[in-house]
Amino acid sequence: MVRRELTSENVRAFVGAVLPEESAARAALLARCETKAAGRQTRGKSAGTKGKGGESDDAVVDLSDVAPCALPEAEVYAYLVVLMHLIDGERGEDALECAREAVDRIKQFNRRSMDVLAARVYFYYSLAYERFGSLEDARATLLALYRTSALRLDEIGQETLVNLLLRNYLHYNLYDHAEKLRSRVTLPQSRSIQQQCRYAYYLGRIRAVQLEYSEAKEYLTQAYQKAPTGAKGFRLELLKWITIVRMLLGEIPERKELTQPEMRAALAPYFDLVQAVRMGDLTAFQRAAETHGTTFTEDKLSNLINRLRANVIRTGLTRINTAYSKISLADVAEKLGLPSVEDAESVVAKAIRDGNVDAVIDHSAKVMYSKETTDVYSTQEPQSAFHVRIAFCLDTHNEAVKAMRYPPKEKAKTADALASRGVDNDASGLDLADFDDDYDDMDFF
Repeated sequence: MVRRELTSENVRAFVGAVLPEESAARAALLARCETKAAGRQTRGKSAGTKGKGGESDDAVVDLSDVAPCALPEAEVYAYLVVLMHLIDGERGEDALECAREAVDRIKQFNRRSMDVLAARVYFYYSLAYERFGSLEDARATLLALYRTSALRLDEIGQETLVNLLLRNYLHYNLYDHAEKLRSRVTLPQSRSIQQQCRYAYYLGRIRAVQLEYSEAKEYLTQAYQKAPTGAKGFRLELLKWITIVRMLLGEIPERKELTQPEMRAALAPYFDLVQAVRMGDLTAFQRAAETHGTTFTEDKLSNLINRLRANVIRTGLTRINTAYSKISLADVAEKLGLPSVEDAESVVAKAIRDGNVDAVIDHSAKVMYSKETTDVYSTQEPQSAFHVRIAFCLDTHNEAVKAMRYPPKEKAKTADALASRGVDNDASGLDLADFDDDYDDMDFF
């Protein structure tokens, strides 16, 4: 049964078949599965539509062979199925009540077999508050759940709750609180790829706001590379942040990255920004920022985009410096879209001081003189390019070394003991290959 095709009748049949009659949660969950609006179907399906096999999509699944289960895991799973159904059906009040009841029920148990199900319930608990309530109201409960998970050594619960708390803080632009939480928590060693992607995404956002663009690009790129190809919305969000961070670093994203067929429409505002930054056209940049201001605000990138103004001016000034050996500051102000000659003079002076352009200013004549272009190999640019490549190779090597598997210490001690006693492996009847197979099996499990 596909989740998108679940109906209230199917969920009621599942809950009635799985939970025993004496279960306290059975009646409450069955009551919440009832469809409030007559004829309302999940995902907008009309009643009585036929599926591929000729059967009705709203037909109740036969669960007569399913035996009721009194285990707490079965009850929590029933809560999870009903909660997902309520969220998909946009029944906000019922979803919030069901989420609170599920979390309260989980708090009564301390079973490692329930950790995975509890983590999924925590996720939908936060999602219910984000869609139908105030996400801030769930923060205290999430913090209490994280403390409990840390005390019980619930690793999957810890990593899930850390990401939920980071999302909670970033939803309200509380980047300082998010950084304090990140610096004080201890993440488990065995983490899932999905949670690693989410954590890297949130950390990249924090670093970008903190002006640490190199680290932000590293974390965001890592999340984009590890993200599943089916998570198109998540990958789209990552691509937006990567595009802005790269431009803040002085890089220009390639055209093909922003014109992918499935993302072209959503990335159209960012494509206009990239074009303005590439040309150094401050007027086009301001026009794009004003036209797509609502989109940038919804994506929580308006603050970073405002910082791009200096990059646009720097790029435009570099193009002017390359094209003209002598140009008046009034023409510079006109080409860059600056309001006055004084602003152009201060911008040029700052660019010269920072080493972005190789020129001099005649303040009395209000003229900028560009110096002759020198050989690029006499500058530090080749060394910087080689440094970036070498750093990438070293990082790749270090990651490969960390991912290598080494033999256990017990195996090394056994081999050393046999060698010290002068016992030959074949003569003693012991084959170290057997030890290898045993240890490999132990490591696998």
